[in-house]
Amino acid sequence: MSTEDDVRRIATGLPEVTERPAYGTPAYYVAGKIFARVHDQPGVLVCWRPDVEERAGLIASAPDRFFTTDHYRAHPSVLVRLDRVDPEELAELLAEAWECRAPRRLCDAAPRAERA
Repeated sequence: MSTEDDVRRIATGLPEVTERPAYGTPAYYVAGKIFARVHDQPGVLVCWRPDVEERAGLIASAPDRFFTTDHYRAHPSVLVRLDRVDPEELAELLAEAWECRAPRRLCDAAPRAERA
């Protein structure tokens, strides 16, 4: 089980991440690009993915943990039920989201171990 505090701790531990509000909730940015934000639905995180096909596979593999809504249908992000993912899985999701949005110079400079 993960919490918004876990999201903040993990996300802000990634290289060059800043936190500021987006749509009235905490959001996490790398190089000015958002990669995750707390959804307005309690206990849900919006987390960027490489593309909608990868997101579909993630949802199909664990629909109890991952989902989407019509609003995000064409957007490469997944909604995560925080109470159904442990902090280790959350760290992986956030590291992957960070990598989707970070500039190449940061991805090349930050070994994968630093991102998880």
